[in-house]
Amino acid sequence: MARKVRHQLFLPKPVSDRLEALAAKPGATKSAILTDAVTAWLNRRGASELEERFSVRLDRMTQAIGRVDRDTHVILETLALFIRFELSIQTPLAPNDQAGRALAAKRFEAFVTQVGRQVSTGRRTLAAGPGDDA
Repeated sequence: MARKVRHQLFLPKPVSDRLEALAAKPGATKSAILTDAVTAWLNRRGASELEERFSVRLDRMTQAIGRVDRDTHVILETLALFIRFELSIQTPLAPNDQAGRALAAKRFEAFVTQVGRQVSTGRRTLAAGPGDDA
């Protein structure tokens, strides 16, 4: 059993009256009630200190995630507008233009391969300088 230390404290009359009423119930003691109350207060204080310690870091992470989310929306909107623009200026292929369709398929395959290569190597096209092959 833990060693107990005696404390003398002063409580306002209304708080003292409530403590007396609680301690009058069977199985309750002033010491047990005060021990539980002080323990709960200290635990809340410890949680508050942890919250204070980590809140700045969590706020920074929340802001960073917000920026990533915003950037992702900008990129998707840019891609959608580019695709819409390209589709609006390209003339459709004639149904019997097999050479045009073969060239389009070849270009698309090259595009998909390039995207796969860029993603797998971690290189970023936007980070490349002028004249660099991305």
